[in-house]
Amino acid sequence: MGSALLTTIVIGSGIAAQQLSPTDVGLQLLENTLITGAGLFALISLFGPISGAHFNPVVTLADVYFRGTDWRDLLFYVPSQIVGCISGALLANFIFALPVISWSQHHRINGPHFVSEIVATAGLLLVIFGLNRSGKADITPAGVAAYITAAYFFTSSTSFANPAITIGRMFSNTFAGIAPSSVPGFIGAQLLGLALAVGLVTYLWPSKSSAESK
Repeated sequence: MGSALLTTIVIGSGIAAQQLSPTDVGLQLLENTLITGAGLFALISLFGPISGAHFNPVVTLADVYFRGTDWRDLLFYVPSQIVGCISGALLANFIFALPVISWSQHHRINGPHFVSEIVATAGLLLVIFGLNRSGKADITPAGVAAYITAAYFFTSSTSFANPAITIGRMFSNTFAGIAPSSVPGFIGAQLLGLALAVGLVTYLWPSKSSAESK
């Protein structure tokens, strides 16, 4: 449910921004950014105590590596994240009276975007696991929301940083969409960001959190 709601927020706010500010792309991005950040804070605060707020396959994979999540849970989490994100995209399309399925034509991938997604994903994971290992897990919702809000603007890719939501965004030919041909490059960059973040977290915070030590 969390993944579906998050994707509905991301795509729905992008559609609304496009309709409200049709001639100003910068304002569209700002509107999309602020709503996404607020939605992330609310959803992580809501679902964190229930499921750990596993909306993102790279976060789940990192948590498995650090032994905060059992590897067998991947068989449930990752497919659920992908299905949830696709469902959220279809719901956002329907809410705004658009075709339920409309393949995005927004081609995004290039060299700078590829590097940008590595940075965006690594930074997100550093925020999550750095706060956790620093004993500040309680401010993770605010930390993630603040980081993603900032990363929408300081990365040229607008910081997808989530393979599942990248797949979901293919299904909406709107402001927040991504063309299917751009998806493999984005996911490849996100996986490289995951590998980079795992190394950095291990180096910067060598002591495991209590959750990882269980």
